[in-house]
Amino acid sequence: MSDRGTFDTNVVTMTRFVMEQGRKAKGTGELTTLLNSLGTAVKAISSAVRKAGIAHLYGIAGNTNVTGDQVKKLDILSNDLVINMLKSSFTSCVLVSEENEKVIVVESEQRGKYIVCFDPLDGSSNIDCLVSIGTIFGIYKKTTDDEPCEKDALQPGRNLVAAGYALYGSATMIVLSTGQGVNCFMLDPAIGEFILVERDVKIKKRGKIYSLNEGYAKYFDPAVTEYLQRKKFPEDGSEPYGARYIGSMVADVHRTLMYGGIFLYPGNVKSPKGKLRLLYEGNPMAFIMEQAGGMASTGFENILDIQPENIHQRAPVAMGSPDDVLEFIAVCKKHAKK
Repeated sequence: MSDRGTFDTNVVTMTRFVMEQGRKAKGTGELTTLLNSLGTAVKAISSAVRKAGIAHLYGIAGNTNVTGDQVKKLDILSNDLVINMLKSSFTSCVLVSEENEKVIVVESEQRGKYIVCFDPLDGSSNIDCLVSIGTIFGIYKKTTDDEPCEKDALQPGRNLVAAGYALYGSATMIVLSTGQGVNCFMLDPAIGEFILVERDVKIKKRGKIYSLNEGYAKYFDPAVTEYLQRKKFPEDGSEPYGARYIGSMVADVHRTLMYGGIFLYPGNVKSPKGKLRLLYEGNPMAFIMEQAGGMASTGFENILDIQPENIHQRAPVAMGSPDDVLEFIAVCKKHAKK
């Protein structure tokens, strides 16, 4: 028992942290309860992801989800976990999932005041090659007193109360913002709790990494082509940028947040609005980026200012270090004038 001296007896867990923030804001505790239930779902998903092969949880399930990706059994499991945990926490009234074509309206006896949009297992096509995957979520407040419906979820990202993501990488981490900066919580499997490991994370003003799928170069808009040319062959004598692309949004965005630079999923000839969904991919990640001092744009407008028209709407994405995103916007606007 000689290591007892190194054991922190006053550790800050995610629950404690959110409770403290709620107390300062004179809240009801409902958001704390909601985030607690999400944390439980993330622990369960993390456990399933870690032993997916052993438990025979993955492998094509034989049907496709609403956005056309091949569904793995882990997607379905993760979706069910998040839905059930949220419903049983009595904190939400409308749920929007990447896996469900229509909104889920919570039964009246289990309702609360929040709307949760989520991607239960982002990057799930990477499961078989053990690349990092994640869960993304955005939380809104219901703004009307009428019966909950799809319209409640169609709020711009500016209205987000809280947002974040869980990353199932070399460790499991939740990156969370309730509108007062960005904080990172690592899952300590020894005690089964998320521990605060990085407080008030800020992104670099400019980075040295660009991240996008260059396999689509044939279909890129001229603005994207020009921007990439500037990164690879800088005309001011500076060093060219490094390229990093995992193909799992949570992993690519998390690296961008930690190391700086820019993450891009622009529109192209084949997909004019890109592939990322606004409600449960673009908005939560844009909220985190802005809270960390970064930017998130379509190239022409801030992602958080878009008024959604449908729950699975797509939007082009450029997010990361403010100077990098501003440079990308400038190139987009220059080409728009032509």
